[in-house]
Amino acid sequence: MGKQPQSFSAAAIVRARLADDLTAAGVAWWPLGRRYLADPYPALRRLREADPCHRSTLAGSFLVSRYCDVDRILRDHKRFRNSGGRKPPRRPLTYPPMHRSDPPIHTRLRHLANRAFSARDQRRIEDYVRATAHELLDHAVADGRTFDLISAFAVPFPVRVVGRMVGWPKEDFAILQDWLSSRAAATDGSAGALTNMMLHAGFPRALAGRSTKEELRNTLRAQGTAERFLARLVERRRVEPRDDVVSRLVHDESQSGELDLRQTHVLLMLLLEIGNRTTTNMIGNGLLALLRHPEQMQLLRQRPDLLPDAVEELLRYDAPVHVDQRYCCEDTEVAGRHIPSGSNVALLLGGANHDPDRFERPDEFDLTRPVKRHLSFGRGIHHCLGAPLARLQGRIAFEALLDRFVDIRLEGRPPIFKRKVISRGLRHLDVRVSPRRPHSTR
Repeated sequence: MGKQPQSFSAAAIVRARLADDLTAAGVAWWPLGRRYLADPYPALRRLREADPCHRSTLAGSFLVSRYCDVDRILRDHKRFRNSGGRKPPRRPLTYPPMHRSDPPIHTRLRHLANRAFSARDQRRIEDYVRATAHELLDHAVADGRTFDLISAFAVPFPVRVVGRMVGWPKEDFAILQDWLSSRAAATDGSAGALTNMMLHAGFPRALAGRSTKEELRNTLRAQGTAERFLARLVERRRVEPRDDVVSRLVHDESQSGELDLRQTHVLLMLLLEIGNRTTTNMIGNGLLALLRHPEQMQLLRQRPDLLPDAVEELLRYDAPVHVDQRYCCEDTEVAGRHIPSGSNVALLLGGANHDPDRFERPDEFDLTRPVKRHLSFGRGIHHCLGAPLARLQGRIAFEALLDRFVDIRLEGRPPIFKRKVISRGLRHLDVRVSPRRPHSTR
């Protein structure tokens, strides 16, 4: 279906497409509606039960929502690829995200990233992660007991952690946070075919969940500043190497010849993004879930040993990333439906994480739930490289919040989720806290 006449309003386009989908399948999907953004899980349940591989005329994609199907597609990188079938943007950002590449490019990037950002590096900074959490909470309550948890804690926390690991100077974390925040705003809802198809169908950018021109300009400006700063940092580490990722990559570049200067910059920019948006959303969504289930909050206070498993339940219950995408490169079948080669496939991770065939009582929030693998970090070769770091930050973030404050409650603006398609995260989360005096660190 081509672009609509100008007199045909965007709202009318949405209603017409949704009516077509309802007529054809008895179910429809509109991820930017107010009710869906507040609580997407009833709609995802209807999709999963009525049409688990739903052909959405609105999104121009097949929507897959059952755990077994999503899991299989995530593992099958030969038939379901990341990079095919997408037109490059007219003003592309200067490097490709790792999760949007396929072998052999992805294999090489992943190998280099794993070598530069090892699990050992992530484990040995635990004390720094804990100290950072408490420092940010100190600042949050300095002017009173009510603050926005997102801007005061959930956003800067992962920025400071990954900045420390890479070797970004502490006094310049503001430059890094500005770039990461602007990039998240520009790419959050615009990744891949899902929103592109809506734009091609005639939807306005805002209605399609697409970043605005101002957001893109801000991203390019902030990225230029970050890249110039990073170039200077690389040159300093050539002269004065330290025990950080920048020094390690500079050494690899000079010794092995595997990387040139530009590739070193690209890989560092990729590493700086690892887990940033996911960790922010996990903290915000997770604390909101605890606040809405005070009995689970109290259980966690009484049994801090539950924290590692609790983080997994927080990730499953309200996933920080709700949609992943693939490009089908050969004819295949999913949930009894034929998917032609060349089709776009949207994987509804939030729906898969609430599949009763995988999780008993999936819509209940239960921190004692037996651990089963959710799909919030993906699966297969594109499993999130920053998952161990995100888990560490999640465990320490909630440990610090519960240790510092004897009471946490919602106060101020009601929590509102961002109007995005791909990720799920809060615009703000205003809380009032009662600090423990004196506070302790575990």
